[in-house]
Amino acid sequence: MDRVSALDESLKKTLGPATAKVMAEHLGLHTVGDLLHHYPRRYEERGQLTKLADLPLDEDVTVVAQVADSRVLTFNAGRGKRLEITLTDGSGRLQLVFFGKGIHKPQKDLPPGGRGMFAGKVSVFNRKLQLAHPTYVPLGGDDGEEAVDSFAGKLIPIYPACKGLESWKITKAVDAVLPRAVEAVDPLPPALREGRGFVPLPEALLKIHRPGTRADIESARARLKWDEAFVLQVALARRRYADAQLPAVARTPVADGILDAFDATLPFTLTEGQRKVTAEIFADLATEHPMHRLLQGEVGSGKTLVALRAMLAVVDAGGQAAMLAPTEVLAQQHHRSITELMGALAGGGMLGGAENATKVVLLTGSMGTAGRRRALLDLVTGEAGIVIGTHALIEDKVRFHDLGLVVVDEQHRFGVEQRDALRSKGKQPPHLLVMTATPIPRTVAMTVFGDLETSVLDQLPAGRSPIASHIVPSQDKPHFLARAWERVREEVGKGHQAYVVCPRIGDDEDEKAKAKRKTAADEADKRPPLAVLEVARELAEGPLAGLRVEVLHGRMAPDDKDAVMRRFAAGEADVLVATTVIEVGVNVPNATAMVIMDADRFGVSQLHQLRGRVGRGSAPGLCLLVTDAPEASPARGRLGAVATTLDGFELSRIDLEQRREGDVLGQAQSGVRSSLRMLAVIEDEEIIAAAREEAVAVVAADPELTGSPELRTALDALLDAEREQFLDKG
Repeated sequence: MDRVSALDESLKKTLGPATAKVMAEHLGLHTVGDLLHHYPRRYEERGQLTKLADLPLDEDVTVVAQVADSRVLTFNAGRGKRLEITLTDGSGRLQLVFFGKGIHKPQKDLPPGGRGMFAGKVSVFNRKLQLAHPTYVPLGGDDGEEAVDSFAGKLIPIYPACKGLESWKITKAVDAVLPRAVEAVDPLPPALREGRGFVPLPEALLKIHRPGTRADIESARARLKWDEAFVLQVALARRRYADAQLPAVARTPVADGILDAFDATLPFTLTEGQRKVTAEIFADLATEHPMHRLLQGEVGSGKTLVALRAMLAVVDAGGQAAMLAPTEVLAQQHHRSITELMGALAGGGMLGGAENATKVVLLTGSMGTAGRRRALLDLVTGEAGIVIGTHALIEDKVRFHDLGLVVVDEQHRFGVEQRDALRSKGKQPPHLLVMTATPIPRTVAMTVFGDLETSVLDQLPAGRSPIASHIVPSQDKPHFLARAWERVREEVGKGHQAYVVCPRIGDDEDEKAKAKRKTAADEADKRPPLAVLEVARELAEGPLAGLRVEVLHGRMAPDDKDAVMRRFAAGEADVLVATTVIEVGVNVPNATAMVIMDADRFGVSQLHQLRGRVGRGSAPGLCLLVTDAPEASPARGRLGAVATTLDGFELSRIDLEQRREGDVLGQAQSGVRSSLRMLAVIEDEEIIAAAREEAVAVVAADPELTGSPELRTALDALLDAEREQFLDKG
């Protein structure tokens, strides 16, 4: 068997079908290599008992503790028996309970003074913490040292486990495959490994699973983190290198063209940040290989204006530009705001259009046949210099005269297949500008968007008003909620408008979907999330009676959604009760207040996005975060962070620190399991930056990696069929 296939062998063959099935279904582990890369979460030291005082309720835990006492109690007039065992570790006590015929074995296995390892879900009974029918492994008493040694050596690894597969069962499974670690292919070039003083990969795997000392764990972790960062950065560096080899048409703006005419109409000057980012984009557009740039910025920092000027520069250079938006509401909003910004310059070929005007067309899936045919004709003839649309732009029927630039808004909502399908419509690969309104910490940008150069807009344009944010604890202080509705009325009384955001819609479809995905956690929830349709009705009949209240949600017909947005933008509605469909890009400068219901049910970055819809004009913005969450809860802590800072980069960092690492990349991978098992993208900034430098050097010297076959093998494993989306930010 060669070196690669040994680790590719199915776990079925090594561990048997039953265990392999649980590992595949619950832990995503399929091969020997997968299991070798399933690292312990933490380690228990022999003789060091786990703190029972810190056990979390309703969570599966693994503890190492000593039996303090054991007793059998009877109930049901002596017909039923219950074994109660008390564990201790000096910090607290924990009760184990076993019932019926299941009491005899644990009674024999766990005498007072004995030690063991126990796993189960923590519950409370009679004000005492308990594990009911836990699984356990006795670790022997005074004469059990040998048993402990054979079980785990000096350090007992605690693995991420699941129901039906406790940590010690995983330990035994790892024991079965650990001899294969010597066959692991080392992806690091020897010079790099020796230069940085890393242990070889087989040694790192042995040390991470069966360490003799804490120093073993540290040296193994350092090596394994570096591997993950380096292989990922090599993959991204190769993508950047390959893109740089593609030919593209250089697009340089011409003097006295549409861009100059547009700039002359702007009633304000660009911020320093906008000028700097524009210079970076224009420099890329002027090269003969495709631009690949990520433009990220604060809510309201003027990304759309920067993107529009780039599109106009391409139109000046004889090309066309396409903007891809994730929803019809957003595509229509962009089309409306861009045509308004451009004025007569958007009236190409039309009466009243300016001399050097171009046509700006909208293309969405719900357009009527005649409008669609007209838009398609404008694209293929080159009559339309700018097209704004949804994924309808990607369809086969859509042809361009000369596509020069693709702008993708809210990149994380598109798969790379969609992005590349649009890019393939150019005669040569068009330039690409990706925009995101979710500020991304530098490390995450380097890890997830590492194949794109990054530009950051972190300065708000002059005239943007500050937004005050406050928590409204509706459960503790109901009068605060009453005051919130009074504040909305006051804003409307001054001639302004307000948004009310709810987590769900509340129609029949919504209820069906909710019933389908109901879990035990949902059952434990006291009530379902508040719904747009119910809240709108209650407000219109109660605290906001007499105001013009409208609703907007994603399941409305596109024409109805657009009509509601138009009425709201025109000031014909006072209050818009909506789902997060308004989260991105909706621009109504007259809207000054936002009330977010059940705010604790939204993520930190999402709340920041929503809040960015107000304060877009000259009047200050107000955002009220309504919650039932108790004061000391983590949910209230998250809301407190949102209320106290307007810095989106700081908030996104908090957001990511509070989520599991797999989720950070999981969102970027469309649900594909994260291949980062050791690397923490927020904490390991220095490792990621150093790995990126080394990766760029390796790829520049040997783009095909012909001199590093082991690195190629590691790359193929990262980009296998199951994980090919990893870099594709879908």
